[in-house]
Amino acid sequence: MLTVHSITKSYGIEPILKDISFTLNPGERLGLVGPNGCGKTTLLRILAGEESPDSGSFILTHPGVQLGYLPQGMIPGDDQTLSCYIDRKTGDVPKLTARVESLAMDLVERPNDESLQLEYDQTLARLELVSQGAGCAGEVLGALNLNHFPAETPLYQLSGGQKTRLALARLLLSSPHLLLLDEPTNHLDIDMLKWLEGWLVESPMCRKAGVLVVSHDRTFLDRIVNGILELDQETHKIRQFYGNYSDYLEIKLSEHRRHQQAYSDQQAEIHRLRAAAAQVRGDASFKRGGKGDSGDKYAKGFFSDQTTGTIRRAKHIEKRLQRILTDDRIEKPKASWQIKLEFGETLTSGRQVLELENLGVGYGDQPLLHELNAVVRFGERIALIGPNGAGKTTLLRTVAGELPPMGGRVRLGTNVCIGYMAQEQEQLDPEIDAFETIQHITPMPETAVRSFLHKYLFSQDDVFTPVGRLSYGERARLSLACLVAGGNNLLLLDEPINHLDIPSRTRFEEALVDFNGTVIAVVHDRYFIEGFASSIWEIRNGQLMVEYKS
Repeated sequence: MLTVHSITKSYGIEPILKDISFTLNPGERLGLVGPNGCGKTTLLRILAGEESPDSGSFILTHPGVQLGYLPQGMIPGDDQTLSCYIDRKTGDVPKLTARVESLAMDLVERPNDESLQLEYDQTLARLELVSQGAGCAGEVLGALNLNHFPAETPLYQLSGGQKTRLALARLLLSSPHLLLLDEPTNHLDIDMLKWLEGWLVESPMCRKAGVLVVSHDRTFLDRIVNGILELDQETHKIRQFYGNYSDYLEIKLSEHRRHQQAYSDQQAEIHRLRAAAAQVRGDASFKRGGKGDSGDKYAKGFFSDQTTGTIRRAKHIEKRLQRILTDDRIEKPKASWQIKLEFGETLTSGRQVLELENLGVGYGDQPLLHELNAVVRFGERIALIGPNGAGKTTLLRTVAGELPPMGGRVRLGTNVCIGYMAQEQEQLDPEIDAFETIQHITPMPETAVRSFLHKYLFSQDDVFTPVGRLSYGERARLSLACLVAGGNNLLLLDEPINHLDIPSRTRFEEALVDFNGTVIAVVHDRYFIEGFASSIWEIRNGQLMVEYKS
């Protein structure tokens, strides 16, 4: 279906893709993984025809292959209605039907025309797919919580998240043979994620399609992919693995252990050879300065021969050592450059950190949640889940004191210090840089600030880039740095890992587990929830259900 051959791409003198080659067959679903900034989006843009490679090529190996591309964070324009936007991409059934009928009549007159037969076959296949899509529109829009909008709704009335989901719906309904998906799980709640997994794997429209997907959701990758393409940040090359993400991770961990053992064994051998060479050289020096210098010609000959043999052995050992240090050298395994997130000592709060008493939350006169009652105790790690629009962000903002309660009250325990991380990092001042942001929180010398920010992957002059010019991922890292610098003991985190790659998500999860405080986090990453949460708060139909994990 898709064959990629030796694609190379650089920006200026910086290479980002080097000699990329792989094949994607019908029914294959490959996950493209690698740290942020390694070139995943660039590769998808090249395959979608939105960028050109410096060298190399790719071909769609079957005639008439329909390609569907979902860019990261795609938001449709506002100049059309919902139905117009969907129909423009999925295809016009009456028009395709008329074309099939016209081609059929032409074939009666020219039955041996191969090009005409090919066009007829392709148009008929397209009509079948489009008809399937039209029949599934209600299901797809319903699964993505878009079916309550009238068909003539102008797109400008939709939120950014709704527009992103609409773009995904249109792509799925267009029934492409090849799907290129760049972070399709953004703005999807857990129910939507489960539906999308089933659609990509089991629906007739996708079962035979080829899929290349970039995602940081490890559970999503585990459930849909049957192969992994790893894009290496240092070599800029791709390596293919069979199986899902967990299979890939197990292979990588096994390789790392073998590499570490081989490196340790070689270092021990180097140490042994150096010691042996030094000892043999010492023996040779002793013999030259010992009885070999006496007047006894027989002793001279004996010790001269022995010294020559000893030196020869020393040279042999040194030659072997040199070969290990050059041709056979095993490089020290490198740890990938990830966020080094370490929460410092925090002020200890009381045993009861937070209590919600008949709490109602919402905006204006529109309550979203009412009669909420819950108690949060010190050290709890709570995952706050529920459908999009259920009121999770509103609840966090009310607890943080940014919104007044619509009823009831929020009671904080003794010595509770709240740190709030908003979903789009709007608490950050876009006019100042990362350096100033940290200094506003806690006074530190310049070298200490630079060292601190380096842990969050801000190096050299990056610390002086205005927040307004940072990417969402960079702002997320800076928000985490602010929480650490502030010494808070109750963290309210709204989608804290949305813009983090998989290694950084893992590191953040580990840090939260070790955090000496209390956490309430809105998250949709099921893998993260499993490793992080001690209890789950689920919002359904305006109510809060609490589940404690064993």
